[in-house]
Order: sequence, then C-alpha cells, then structure tokens
Amino acid sequence: MSHPLGCYGPVVTPKGRKEPILFGDFAIASAETLEGFRAGGGYATAIDAIKNRKPEEITEVVKASGLRGRGGAGFPTGMKWGFVPKDSPKPKYLVVNADESEPGTFKDRELLSRSPHRLIEGMLLAAYAIGSHHAFIYARGEFLFLASLLDRALADARAAGLVGKNVGGTGFDLEITLHWGAGAYICGEETALLDSLEGKRGQPRTKPPFPAVEGLYRCPTVVNNVETLQTVPFIVKNGAAWFKGWGTEKSPGTKIFSVSGLVNRPGNYEIEMGLPLRALLDDYAGGMRPGTKLKAVIPGGSSVPWLTPDQLDTKLDFESVAAAGSLLGSGGAIFLDEGVCVVDALLNLTHFYRHESCGKCTPCREGTHWLETVLAKIEHGQGVPEDVRTLKTVSEQILGRSLCALGDAAAMPILSVLEKFPQEFEHHLTAKRCLVNRRRASVERVRAGEPATV
Repeated sequence: MSHPLGCYGPVVTPKGRKEPILFGDFAIASAETLEGFRAGGGYATAIDAIKNRKPEEITEVVKASGLRGRGGAGFPTGMKWGFVPKDSPKPKYLVVNADESEPGTFKDRELLSRSPHRLIEGMLLAAYAIGSHHAFIYARGEFLFLASLLDRALADARAAGLVGKNVGGTGFDLEITLHWGAGAYICGEETALLDSLEGKRGQPRTKPPFPAVEGLYRCPTVVNNVETLQTVPFIVKNGAAWFKGWGTEKSPGTKIFSVSGLVNRPGNYEIEMGLPLRALLDDYAGGMRPGTKLKAVIPGGSSVPWLTPDQLDTKLDFESVAAAGSLLGSGGAIFLDEGVCVVDALLNLTHFYRHESCGKCTPCREGTHWLETVLAKIEHGQGVPEDVRTLKTVSEQILGRSLCALGDAAAMPILSVLEKFPQEFEHHLTAKRCLVNRRRASVERVRAGEPATV
C-alpha cells in the first residue's frame, strides 16, 4: 500500500550518520498495516513490558533516557508522567496531541500515515506507566485524509486484542478514542486541547493546576505529542543508555525536522540531536536551490526567533539553539531566501496569529491586532518611523504576559527581525516599498523551476 505522504521526503542518512530510529519503521514493508507492523516486531515490546515490568519501571526508564517532549516545549517526558498522583481515586487519562498546526511543521502527519501502530504501542506503554485505562487521540481536523487509515489501525488493533479489555492477555485494559478537532491552532496548547476534547470552546486554562493533577474532566491527565510517544517503545526495548548514546547530554536522541523553503530536497528528516544546522541544510536538504541565496532560518516553526546565515553552525539541540537566541520548537526548519521581504513575511505570520488568537486574554487579543495593523501600514508604504517603535513596544508588552504561548509566538519573530534586519524596515519607511522587489521576478522564476535571472 502506498502512503499519501511519500512526497514529503525520502529517508536520507548521509554517509557517516547513524541510522534513524523512528524512520526505521518506514523500511518495514506495509508498516502502516497491523500485519506488516507485527512482522517487524511491532507490539512485542509493549506486551512484554506490561506482562513483566511494573508501571514505575517504565516511567523510570523513560525518565533516565532524558527524552524530552517533541511537540515544542521540550519538557522531560518521564518527569511529566511522574507528576501524576498515584493515590488519586479519579480516573487517569492519556491524551495524544496530534493537532499539528505550527506553520512549517509536517512531521506528525507523516508518522501517523506511515506507522500508526507505533503510536498505539507507545500509547499502551505510556498508559500502563501512569495507570490510565482510557486514552484519546486528538487529531487535527484537516488530517481527515488520514481518517480511514487511523480508523483501520485502531479497529485492527482492537480485533487483535491489542486495544480494549485484557490487552495482549496481560490483564491490562486500555480503550482508545479517536477525536477530530475543528482546526484551531490554539488547540495545540494542551489545556485548550483538553477543553475542546470536553466539548467546550478551545481556550487555554490558567495554570496551576497543571493537567497531570487536574486535566481532562478535572482528572489527572498526561498530554504527549505523536513523535514523543512513538519514541517510547524504542527506549523501553533498548534501554535509557542506548537512547542517550544519541544526541547530547541534555538533549539526547533524535529529532525529526520538517524542512521547507527553496531547498533542493524539502521534506522530513530524522537527525541526531546536536547536528549543526548547516548539515541539515547541506547534507540532508541538498542546500539552497540554484540561483537563490540564504537570508534567514526559522529553526523551530514559525513561532520562534529567526537566525541568520552566520549562525548556521548552531547545533540543533534545545540548549544550543536557545543560546543562539531562538528555540528548537517543533522542528519546522524554514529556510528563507533573499527574495523574501521580511516585512511581508512577518505580516503573513502575524495575520495568522491574530486570526488564531482565541481572544481570552487581552495582551494576545489586542496585541496581535495592533501588530498586524502596524505591519500592514509599513508594508503598504504608509509607515512612519514611530511605527517601528510601536511594533517593538507592543511586542515587548505581549511577551511573557499572555495566558499561553500564542502571544509569545506572535511577538518573538517580530523582535528578532527588528534586531537583525533593521535596514529593510528603514527602506520601507523611506522608499515606501520592499527592498527586495527587484529580485522578486527572479525568485518567482526559480519557484517555477526555471533558471534564475539575477
């Protein structure tokens, strides 16, 4: 069976690099089916662990591995599991955040399409570890093209006794419910996701209490990303030391990066944490396309500060990217060429965040509106010097003051671009047009697959 996302990029491992972990499933024939997945050893780790190991042992090995959440925040996974109160009389829930909506990120949908049973196996282990008997997959509404595949995977697993009562003859019960969201960016935030799952309007909750103590239906809940949970079976099978043999001390393992922009090979690439950004661009994505030159990199999805070409030696781990002034985020690496006007790009991103703001808190609701208004004024040749100061002031007033990270997501890119590309804002104010207009025709030719005329 051919999967719908094969065009997203081949499994590329440049010479000298270790073989991938998660993408190893892609080499298994028909891994998206129960038969193909089990033929490659699928579910064996979960069944063995549930039969022969205590729940706290699973939590401890994940904690010892140093696995950090792959959805954006990078919080230690085992530590999150450990926050669930063991003596609570309430039901405990596991929720999979499959609401992948960060612009520039498209990894989870490929994992779901090519190895859905690996997610179910990871869910079995996580649910067993925290004492949950009902788990939910909250999938993004636009992923409906995956509906039949996910429905089939769950149905086949249930028919094989791997979901439901007495999973695999272990005596452990786990029901899994697939829930489709309505396509709201805010529902990628875990507490807004939980409200949406309860049938309410998706809006973030005030924390504390945190979901591990009071989450879905006010019961202890763990929310994990797709990539995070798919990594768990490999850690449980091979051990914490094996996983820590990849990556860096504080950012072990591998990470999937979604690479886009005018590169030769856009797609998803699983790399060892700590690999230089330059290697991701050149060795995996094949470098920038002929006739184009790199202008900036957004390393972790559209919500993070931008990096410049002189920072290409930054290592792709949580600490190194933070030290460079940005965030690893969800791993959406967007490579912007010199034909991109930074003001126009920021206006496009800010329009998205203004539109997706839930409106619950004032800094985000009002701040994103004013950011879009001022950027539109500058981009359309009506800007004055005071507008740049207003952009900076409003961004600084949003940063750290909104109820969730959406406000920060709108503010951080603007602050970084104001610092790194002041000349383009100045050109808009004086010439009343984009600095890169003279190159746009050339860039459009490259995007159309024709030779550039520089």
